[in-house]
Amino acid sequence: MSEQFRSMEEHTSLPYDVGTVDPYTRARVLLMVAIERSSVLAKHHMARSTDHDSVKKHLAVIRRAESLQLQSLGSLIPADETPLETAIGLEQMTVDLTANLAQNEADDYFKQVLDFALLEDLDHLFRFSLLYEMAEGGDAELMTRGRTPIMAGRPTAVQHRHPVDELRAHFDLGEVPLRTLMNLFTITSVEQEKMLFYQNAVRAYPEQLIRRLFGEIADVEEQHLSQYEALGDPHITPMEQLVLIELNEAYNYFSAAQAEADPAVRRLYGELMGQELEHFQLAVALLERVEGRDASELLGEAVVPSLIELRPNMDYIEAVLATQADLQPFDGEFIPEERLPADWPSFAFRERMNGRGSSADEVERRMPRERMPPS
Repeated sequence: MSEQFRSMEEHTSLPYDVGTVDPYTRARVLLMVAIERSSVLAKHHMARSTDHDSVKKHLAVIRRAESLQLQSLGSLIPADETPLETAIGLEQMTVDLTANLAQNEADDYFKQVLDFALLEDLDHLFRFSLLYEMAEGGDAELMTRGRTPIMAGRPTAVQHRHPVDELRAHFDLGEVPLRTLMNLFTITSVEQEKMLFYQNAVRAYPEQLIRRLFGEIADVEEQHLSQYEALGDPHITPMEQLVLIELNEAYNYFSAAQAEADPAVRRLYGELMGQELEHFQLAVALLERVEGRDASELLGEAVVPSLIELRPNMDYIEAVLATQADLQPFDGEFIPEERLPADWPSFAFRERMNGRGSSADEVERRMPRERMPPS
């Protein structure tokens, strides 16, 4: 592990060019920032709930190494990329990531949850793109390069739901394939990252409409985070979680490195993947030492059958939009809104949240019709 700690200069990367960067290079950077930040925060939470000396020491060392990894990744984002541009990058990444995970998800219920959130993140990309043109004179199509549709999804104004309506039925750890576990850890990390970024971006602009839209979408991302968290097996042990987190980091780095065209960024992913494989091996040894468990009981052969790929998903997104835009969650399932009972808790909650108008709707109203992206 000692070789993972170098001078601070060596943990700082040269940023990409905001005007010329490939949209999926940006997307992979933002994805890996989310994966690393989630891992660091998870290890902080674990350290607060254990008095096992060797576990605390392990977490302290790995957490510090991953904090430096996070610095290497975060410094790839240039200073002249505005928060709205980063938000568009985050939503493009999430739309294509969610579509990829859904198409490779074996658990039917989890796939439905992914499809449900996909249409909401699609709408977030649409709203941020409108605001980007209005506030900064930017064209989101130049950022996404036509690879991800910029179009209305499930309207943001109807996404506000009572917290109890974000609860989902959880799966059992031993009954789902390893790819499902990787999908869950990945998408949970991404939704947490967006929630945190949007909450902080509220202060980046003086204009109230921009601040309100970041706040409104941050609230929906908290809902997404809540629903994905609810899917996981609540009986997972801390050491099992640690092993899966480290495997998911290595898996995401390997996936990113296979697709990355920028040589410097690809080298960084390869280097960090090697570090994460060491973290994974140390976590497996810790699981065996602390819980007396054989890691094969958790991981089987530890082979994930397919990689995470960020690529255009136009046909899939349009098919989901055409068939599922009117769905809402009820009693752990998803049904058309017209079939919801009159006392569905989210009706009153939505009315309260939109009591003084929706910033997402206001952004759309302010755009001239001739300059609106096609629905």
